[in-house]
Formats: sequence, structure tokens, C-alpha cells
Amino acid sequence: MSISLQGTIGRGEFERALNFSVADGEVLAITGPNGSGKSTIIHTIAGLISLRSGQLQSDNITWDEPSTRIWVAPENRTCAVVFQDLRLFPHMNVIANVSYGLRAHGVAKDEAMTRSSVALTRVGLSSFEKRRPNDLSGGERQRVALARALVVEPRVLLLDEPLSAVDASSRAAIRDLLPEVLSSFAGATILVTHDLGDVEAMATRSLGL
Repeated sequence: MSISLQGTIGRGEFERALNFSVADGEVLAITGPNGSGKSTIIHTIAGLISLRSGQLQSDNITWDEPSTRIWVAPENRTCAVVFQDLRLFPHMNVIANVSYGLRAHGVAKDEAMTRSSVALTRVGLSSFEKRRPNDLSGGERQRVALARALVVEPRVLLLDEPLSAVDASSRAAIRDLLPEVLSSFAGATILVTHDLGDVEAMATRSLGL
């Protein structure tokens, strides 16, 4: 089992009890209206928000358990996130953005660049290495964010509304790309979306909130 969450998540006055797990190779789509806690789940697993109660585990390693004060810092969790707003660094070119996580974890520059180049090819951006995010379309920026998440070889991939920042003309291409990429991803994927088209195209099962 790659990831499991049994407990209560919360943000401010909002709380929700959850009990789910996602195995290697699965893509769990989490759906629900605005305010139902979809993004709070992503932020909790990523370590940006603490559990209110219960336990969060990945590969039988506890990441968050308030009752025992176990807490694994975000940078030490084997997960990667593609956020709604992408969070690319505008002052860095594409390959520097993709390699950032590797370099932050001590990977040598040459190796980080090689791995990042492979990741960019995987998402169809092999000739975009020297461009800046502001020179890219929404769909291209989304591909960069996906490459940045995959290059660190996470055990858990978190996709928070992955097509929300993509213009309509690019959405179909990204929706075709993601299932292909996810089919070769060895870990567990959690997809947060309100779009049933995303669920049908990418998910192996769904959880409604």
C-alpha cells in the first residue's frame, strides 16, 4: 500500500473525517463541491497542514499522527504536488524549474539536468529547456509543473485540479497526456477535480465528498 489516511482533516473551522487508501498504480479521483475539503486533503498529505486527529501513512511509514506527535516535514515526504496555481519560479528557465527539487535534495547538477531533460521529453517539452514560464502557454506551464513533480520519482503524486489553469485550447491535449504519463507511474496518484471528464480519462476509482 502506498498511501493511507484515516483521520480528520481541517482548515480553520472546517473539519472532515476520512478513511481511504491508494495502492501503487491506482489513480484515486477525489470529487466534490467547492469547500468540501478536496484541496485540504492534498495539503494535508503534502505536509502543509497537520491532521486534526488520526494517522497518515505511506508505505507503512507514519507521516502524521497527532496522538503520538509523529510528524514528517514536507521536504522529507516521498510525495510531489502539482498545485492549481502551478507555482513555477518566473525568474528560472524551464529546466531550472524542473531540476529545483533534485538540487534541493543534493543531487549533483549534471545528474539533475540529465534527469530533468528526460522528464521534459516525457511531457513533450524537449525543446523548451531555456524558456521562462512567462513565455509559455498555460498548457505548457502545466507540463513543466508535471515534469517537476515526476522528476523526483515520488511514491505519491498529488494533482490538485490539474487542468484548472489550462486554457480551453490546451485542455484536450493535457487530458490525453496525463493518462499516458500516469500509466507508467509506479506509485499512487490522487487527483482532485470537479470535472467528470478528468475522472473518466484518468481515474481508476473515485471518492466523492
